[in-house]
Amino acid sequence: MKRRRSLRAHILIWLGGYALLLTVAVVLHGYILNEVAERLVWDSLMRTELDHHLQRLDDDPRYGWRDTDDLQLYSVPGRAPPPTLALLPEGIHDELVLGDREVLVLVQADQGVRYTLVLDITELESQEDTLTLTVLGLAIGLVVVMGALVAWGLRRSLRPLQDLAGDIGALAPDRAGQRIAVGEKASAELVVIASALNDYLRRHEEFVERERVFIDTASHELRTPIAIIAGASELALDQPELPTPARQQVQRIRRTARDVERLIALLLTLAKDPARLSRNNELVMLHELLPEIIDDHRHLMVGKDLSVVIDELQPSSVSAPLHIVQAAIGNLLRNAIENSDRGEIHVRLDADTTVTLQDPGHGMTPEDISRLYAQMARGGGREGGGIGLDLLARLCEHLGWTLSIQSAPGRGTISRLRLSR
Repeated sequence: MKRRRSLRAHILIWLGGYALLLTVAVVLHGYILNEVAERLVWDSLMRTELDHHLQRLDDDPRYGWRDTDDLQLYSVPGRAPPPTLALLPEGIHDELVLGDREVLVLVQADQGVRYTLVLDITELESQEDTLTLTVLGLAIGLVVVMGALVAWGLRRSLRPLQDLAGDIGALAPDRAGQRIAVGEKASAELVVIASALNDYLRRHEEFVERERVFIDTASHELRTPIAIIAGASELALDQPELPTPARQQVQRIRRTARDVERLIALLLTLAKDPARLSRNNELVMLHELLPEIIDDHRHLMVGKDLSVVIDELQPSSVSAPLHIVQAAIGNLLRNAIENSDRGEIHVRLDADTTVTLQDPGHGMTPEDISRLYAQMARGGGREGGGIGLDLLARLCEHLGWTLSIQSAPGRGTISRLRLSR
């Protein structure tokens, strides 16, 4: 099963993504704003410096410009600028490289003279880069610290929910009196969830108790009249003066009572929890039981050219209710007899507690088998006598047994029932 992320992981991922996008947006916004503001400032400062020089030159024609380490002025006619700057158009030019220096250049024409003002900004750019890295580091550190605080806060906030999920996962269907408890710091939503779940657990326990009482009562009330009918039929069969036709009918009553008793036992078994049912298991010796089951069903072959052949009976045993094992195997044998007219029904028992019955009956097409399995899966109606393959399939699922059927038209059917997990 694929492991799912916790709610805390989902929230952290979304918050982390949001913080990352927010940081990138802030950095980009700051960078663009800084570049625009820097260009406006440099443009204003350079033009102010050049206008100041031109103003002094107008006031005093003998005034001469003096270069500094950071600022130089070139003019044409006059002192020509370096070749790399001579072809620059008018305006401010940022981040140009002149030799080993990064310079800012203003090109402006005034009264027929082309002026080129060059400012060395190498040191300023270095300081700007250092400041940018510092600000970026502080921003990353702040994001990390905030992320750690958010993760810590989420862990504390979601701890009651995680505890609730753990308590729900620890619930066992076979234990009574289970309840979900929430702490004093739990949110109102968790209190509502816990209260609703506790109410469900309480109602479930009441339902299970009513079901248990009903099953126990039904088991007694249904078994008693069947036992009386079976007992009365046995007493009647003990009467030597009983006419032959009546004896046959009484024998039929006894067999039918036994079948009904097994059917009731199976239905009650399906209504019980497997864990509770296992307490009533007994060790059933299958190799000794199979001949008895075959003898009990020989009356169904009367009037048919049909016989049962035991191929092999490997010594094997299973822990299960005896009457359920009898009903399950008897049902397969009944189906084999009812769907066969002549020939031999072969019975085999393997050491892994697998009972195999092969009949010479009419068989089924692949479509019939598919419909049968679908009917068994959804618990559809049944036809014929016995407990029906649908109930047998439910019984196998309930007890962990395995039932498989192979068949072909005109070739009979092979049924395999494995009575152990």
